[in-house]
Amino acid sequence: MLKRTSLLLTLLIFTWLPAVAVRAALPVTQQVTLAGHRFTVEIANTDAMRERGLMFRTHMAANHGMLFVYSDAQPRYFWMKNTLIPLDIIFFDAHQRLINVSADTPPCKTEQCPTYTSAAPAQYVLELNAGMAKKLGLKPGERFTIR
Repeated sequence: MLKRTSLLLTLLIFTWLPAVAVRAALPVTQQVTLAGHRFTVEIANTDAMRERGLMFRTHMAANHGMLFVYSDAQPRYFWMKNTLIPLDIIFFDAHQRLINVSADTPPCKTEQCPTYTSAAPAQYVLELNAGMAKKLGLKPGERFTIR
């Protein structure tokens, strides 16, 4: 009886564990609307996800991006080290209002990379393909929504 229980438990673990691992590896996506335009964004809400960001990506589909979510509003500092595509870095406050945009931020190919800073405490940072902020005509105070 003990052998059978042990065998069942082992089978359960080895069939269930891979499903959990695959699910954990998939990015969480949400729909963000900004200036009447909808984007599919990956949510970066852990230190590890925020640290990695969009590094090493060679392409990002149109109308896609990454939303960095923090638990509080603080000055935020971003850099483009190991980021291979140019981005617009858009900073938002705790009420999801646009603070400032670092537009057309170029990839950094050196060891010393410049930082791009929020002009006020930010709780959300949205990275989109370079040129999107200009295309949308974004202005301070605009809000985004998440669905």
